[in-house]
Amino acid sequence: MSTGDELRAAVSARRDLGPDFEDAVVESFLDKMGKEIDRRVDERVAATTGKGKGKKAAKQGGPGHGQRLALAIVSLSLGTLVTLALTATQGDPWVIPAIWFAIVLVNVVFTTVGRD
Repeated sequence: MSTGDELRAAVSARRDLGPDFEDAVVESFLDKMGKEIDRRVDERVAATTGKGKGKKAAKQGGPGHGQRLALAIVSLSLGTLVTLALTATQGDPWVIPAIWFAIVLVNVVFTTVGRD
């Protein structure tokens, strides 16, 4: 299922279940997106292992430029979709800053891992 399909399913579930289950729906969606990001990063690591810059990044133990760029693109896309979905459903206003904070935190941690 694509990211857009997952988002539509989460918004639909939120509508069907009501505001009492909003936190659970958001957490489930973010968990699925986190796993998708992990899968994509793992694919990129596997694809670059032993090739040019990927070899250098693997020796340093940190993420390569391409991996950081991919995470940034996925994070911005995901954050924008979630923000639009929560704005459309008129969810709790505190959820949007919390989601963006988590996205920024994941990007900072990912970028600084393996740096000397």
